[in-house]
Amino acid sequence: MPSHCASKPKPDTCAHDDDPGADYQQAQDDDWLPIREVARITGVNAVTLRAWERRYGLIVPQRTPKGHRLFCAEHVQRIHNILTWLSRGVAVSQVKQLLGTPQTLSEPVENDWHVLRLNLIQAISQLAERQVDDTLNQAMSLYPPRTLCEQLLMPLLAELEQRWQGQFGAQMERVFFYSWLRSKFGARTYHNNRQLRGAPLLLINHSDLPLEPHLWLTAWLISSADCPVEVFDWPLPAGELAFAVEHLQARGVVLYSSKAINLKQLPKLLNNVSCPTLIVGPTVCIHHAELSERTAEIADLSLAEDPLSAHQALVQRGII
Repeated sequence: MPSHCASKPKPDTCAHDDDPGADYQQAQDDDWLPIREVARITGVNAVTLRAWERRYGLIVPQRTPKGHRLFCAEHVQRIHNILTWLSRGVAVSQVKQLLGTPQTLSEPVENDWHVLRLNLIQAISQLAERQVDDTLNQAMSLYPPRTLCEQLLMPLLAELEQRWQGQFGAQMERVFFYSWLRSKFGARTYHNNRQLRGAPLLLINHSDLPLEPHLWLTAWLISSADCPVEVFDWPLPAGELAFAVEHLQARGVVLYSSKAINLKQLPKLLNNVSCPTLIVGPTVCIHHAELSERTAEIADLSLAEDPLSAHQALVQRGII
């Protein structure tokens, strides 16, 4: 690192990173980045960046005389390197020792995601809402949303579905956990929306099944990418979708479905929708061939199989 990046940080005299005031302009003039800008660039929120610094010393930013955290380009690159290891399933507590090793390392690395999922499954089986909530809150303070979806939440949902096959009490556990998940990520999405401005993305539950967990993971990922999202947790009839898009001035539409849909109604549903549309969920696998043809017939229509690929597709298209 250049000497200005490696300099010893000043004492933590103030923690108002989200309101840098006059320090912000000085940081820009000196090519430093405040924590809010680093969060925007990397997708790692400020709470998580602070936790990485305090708990593990992964990132040691410079400080202004008032104690505001400032980051340089090398810090940003280090964060990207951390994210690369996290995407391979490495626990954040084990990343520091790996940062100096090649990221193409082929040997499996130890991680605690499996243990974390087992703890959550046990809590869900006991209908222990506080334990579920506390466990996820701790994970959310240490990992960015995309890593949590990839390494914890989506594998957890898959393991739960296997557990619930033919098991007595399965529906009780499913309703308990899906209700909690909807409340949790609905509240997170609402909180994120309150901090954001601009045209929202319209996310619609197109499957008419209640408590779709991947729908709410998709909403959380989108809102965590600094894009407001309006969730309609029930299908809209043809004509009213275009009406909703017009009222909200939506930047895009995401139709989520975990089951088969009526493809013959798709052109009518999307008629007069004047923004990009993305179809997401298992329905994409169910209708893969037919939907692939539809993308050639319907302007601005694309497909994604799960929340992660939906997030990636929206980023690639410049929608979020």
